[in-house]
Amino acid sequence: MFGDPEVTGKPAGDDLREGKRTVLVATARKSLPVGARQLLDELLGDPDLDDDQVQMLRATLTDSGAVSAVERSIERHVQRAKAALDASPLTPSAREQLASLADTVSRRSA
Repeated sequence: MFGDPEVTGKPAGDDLREGKRTVLVATARKSLPVGARQLLDELLGDPDLDDDQVQMLRATLTDSGAVSAVERSIERHVQRAKAALDASPLTPSAREQLASLADTVSRRSA
């Protein structure tokens, strides 16, 4: 929903236009006031959303605190995964590679 199309290979608003019920959307819905939640529900999945509507929905998701909450959750999961790796019987090289992979897939650069 927020990625750079040059990096992700798809328009940033596609998930909104497709109506994907992501963790981000679910988290936002929990904290949004009724009117904002209804507007999100009404617009989510509209294939004709224009750029201004996409920007407004992204601002709504951010302002709700959902983006920060999801990013914190991802970080907690990555730290738990790394702790499990540290305690695993894997070789040091395998642990290092898996920890690097966890960092790579959890970082949003675009």
